[in-house]
Amino acid sequence: MSSGVSGSGLSGGRARVLPDDEAGRAEAIEVLRSGGIVAMPTDTVYGVGVSLDADQALPRLFAAKDRPLDKAIVLLVSDVEQASTVGVMTRAASILAERFWPGGLTLVLLQAPGAALPAVLTGGAATIGVRIPGHDSPRALAAALGPLPVTSANVSGEPPAVTADEAMAQLGERIQLVLDGGPARGGVPSTVVDCSGERPTILRAGAIDPARIADALDAAGFAPSA
Repeated sequence: MSSGVSGSGLSGGRARVLPDDEAGRAEAIEVLRSGGIVAMPTDTVYGVGVSLDADQALPRLFAAKDRPLDKAIVLLVSDVEQASTVGVMTRAASILAERFWPGGLTLVLLQAPGAALPAVLTGGAATIGVRIPGHDSPRALAAALGPLPVTSANVSGEPPAVTADEAMAQLGERIQLVLDGGPARGGVPSTVVDCSGERPTILRAGAIDPARIADALDAAGFAPSA
């Protein structure tokens, strides 16, 4: 599958694999700026992402994964300040962010006023999933490029990749670059909590035990969900 992207060696073919070090990340930033697709290690599983600002990069990401267009993609961010540019940090969201970020927690937030996120990213919803990963690689890319659309490095319906080799096996002909940081430390996708309403709701149990989330909210005096 050709990426249809020119520049920085993004003419299609098999992905390159580079070490997840300063030089590799610098190359990944250039590939992403040019509209390419990059797989990277995170603290949960390997992710695959694009630059939000690169023309037609999001549709290419969906195509690379055979992902339905109505399935939203999470934004990985470098810090809470960057998160607040795309989502509304409610009291519950702030409590959970302080306790579990960076880490394996995705918060579903109302889109921030003026964020103007593309509908293909959000699945047409008024919300956006946001996470600060507990891994330097995606945080460094997001710090350089802004909030980064990232989803698990696998073809939709297949197991998420937890190594660079697994990412290559599934997506090597469909993406441009893989940053090899060794096996993903977590191996389990993030826990997803919807903080867009009055009371937070756990949408998916994952890397963080839901009981720990409930304890954090209780300790802060947050009213329990009905």
